[in-house]
Amino acid sequence: MPPKAAKSKEAPVEKPILGRFSSHLKIGIVGLPNVGKSTLFNTLTKLSIPAENFPFCTIEPNEARVNIPDERFEWLLQLYKPKSEVSAFLEIHDIAGLVKGAHEGQGLGNNFLSHIRAVDGIFHVLRAFEDPDIIHVDDSIDPVRDLEVISAELRLKDIEFMERRIEDVEKSMKRSNDKQLKIELELCQKIKAWLEEEKDVRLGDWKAADIEILNTFQLLTAKPVVYLVNMNEKDYQRKKNKFLPKIHAWVQEHGAEPIIPFSCSFERNLADMPPDEVAKYCEENKIQSALPKIIKTGFSAINLIYFFTAGPDEVKCWQIRRQTKAPQAAGTIHTDFERGFICAEWYTVGLAICSYCFRAWTFEINCYHHSHGLIFITPMLSLLSSVSIDIGNTSPPPHYSVMKFEDLKELGNESAVKAGGKYRQEGKTYVVQDGDVIFFKFNVSGGGKK
Repeated sequence: MPPKAAKSKEAPVEKPILGRFSSHLKIGIVGLPNVGKSTLFNTLTKLSIPAENFPFCTIEPNEARVNIPDERFEWLLQLYKPKSEVSAFLEIHDIAGLVKGAHEGQGLGNNFLSHIRAVDGIFHVLRAFEDPDIIHVDDSIDPVRDLEVISAELRLKDIEFMERRIEDVEKSMKRSNDKQLKIELELCQKIKAWLEEEKDVRLGDWKAADIEILNTFQLLTAKPVVYLVNMNEKDYQRKKNKFLPKIHAWVQEHGAEPIIPFSCSFERNLADMPPDEVAKYCEENKIQSALPKIIKTGFSAINLIYFFTAGPDEVKCWQIRRQTKAPQAAGTIHTDFERGFICAEWYTVGLAICSYCFRAWTFEINCYHHSHGLIFITPMLSLLSSVSIDIGNTSPPPHYSVMKFEDLKELGNESAVKAGGKYRQEGKTYVVQDGDVIFFKFNVSGGGKK
């Protein structure tokens, strides 16, 4: 039997997250016309969709899935050399350009705003380059003005939604004495007042009970945002752009969400090169593609993580929403797993990412480039963990066991590590962490473990 860990205080309950509780989440590329949205989408997905120099060339949202680059996944492939491999992916929607007055239907705005409502996060593309051959709907380049336009349109649409919702709840209250209606009405009025102060919903300090109601509305300003600043290749290479300081100041005043500078022209040229020329070009010009950072940041922004199942037959990433517990994670593989969940065993690998520069570090290293600290922290790569959870009525409480990677490497295989008693044990309500490698055992019919 693995040794039990010393008793510790129960971890505090994590505050609910704004947004849908689903593993099928997606992100939309949003911005004014001609800022580089479709060019970015084409480059990310290598799909041939319209990207002409015309404000409303994208009429319906284009959808694609982009693989998530991950060294942990590559490491598992080297370890198991499986017959099949399935990586994690980010689903991206290319949404046509918004213009001022979109909430009133300007520029096909109502259709496009409904497309934004259908996604779970936003890549907000900003134009930070000048080019007389590419028109701007306002005839001048001012990214901060563009930020204000898009943000205002999303807020105004949310205010419109809340006004209708308040009317509906008030009508329902005349026919019912349900106390929940009064609670919802008070929250709706609070949200409307918040929006009228030109504040986005995602930036509010909402209670857990508020978030449960908020998540039924799917408000546009409740969705997380990643700001993508599109500049010319020269500015991107030298890491300087005259618009960037003002963009940074605006974002810091409005939630301090991630900002990623990139160059559509550079990424497009890179995509057209043979792989051997790409490496040579990047090395000679001391420049790297921003696409991996964009993909990873977008995936994290919409609160997606993934765990691995691994073996000689297949290594696969299973996407789940953050805060998912082990039985529900098992259900992503098959609903029978959740229904007859017995136990899960896994190893943990992970990263810490600087919230400013988004460079990845192992858990014990501080990012010395900035004082902004680390976000999205999971156990360091040198740790391995194993979890056992049993929901049988007569079984003893389940446990969560941890072992170090060095032990696995030294002893040669998982069985030897278990036999060596290198386990700590914890409780059964384990919340799956990003990078866990899991082996599930289940019993649906009651006829024993499978």
